Order: sequence, then C-alpha cells, then structure tokens
Amino acid sequence: MRRTMLGGKIHRATVTGADIDYEGSVTLDGDLLDAAGMLPGEAVSIWDVTNGARLTTYTLEGPRGSGVVCVNGAAAHHVRTGDIVIIASFVSMDDDEARAWQPRVAFVDARNRVVENRAERVAALAAR
Repeated sequence: MRRTMLGGKIHRATVTGADIDYEGSVTLDGDLLDAAGMLPGEAVSIWDVTNGARLTTYTLEGPRGSGVVCVNGAAAHHVRTGDIVIIASFVSMDDDEARAWQPRVAFVDARNRVVENRAERVAALAAR
C-alpha cells in the first residue's frame, strides 16, 4: 500500500509579501527550503494560521538569508503581509517506508530564521 506522508514543513513562518501580479507560487528563502527538505518547483500546501485560508501552490527559491516568504499570484488574495503560515510538502512511499519516516520540520522565529532547539522555539513563539 502507498501512503502519502508529510515530507517537510516550515512551521509558523511570517508572510513577508503578497504579489498578485506574479504568475503564481510562493517564494521562499533558500535556507528555509533546505531546512524543510523542499525543492524549487515542489508542490506545497499553505495553511494561514492568521485567517484560516488553505492554499496549494509550488515553491520558488528566494535569496538565502533573506527570510522571504512571499505568496504570489491569485493565492496572494488570501494572505496578507504579517500573516503566520505553515507550509507543508508531502511524499508518497510504501507502507514499510512510511512507518519509519520522519518529516523534516523547520521551526522559525519572527524573521523567518530557522531556530535549532526547543528553547529557541519556545522563545520565538513567546516573542510573537
């Protein structure tokens, strides 16, 4: 049996822009893509914690170290700069692989910098 599993997640990122005039996608800091195990052009779901919107799009790599999380195209109508979002990718695998699978989760601070440990995560959430 094939299972669809969470592949990677960027947890509680802050939207830095919403560009309706772009053809589509979400532009993400290349460091965030790496931390979550995502690739440019990969399909992702975006869940807006601030307003409840749920979107599907694909990733574009933005400048490393920039903290960019810019929702582009029609999806930009559903988010605002400053919204908190969760961005998730999914992978398909056999049942045995799925039972041992561990997704890559990137926790970030308010400036979309990856935090490395639980204490930093707690501090980042408290600072919001």
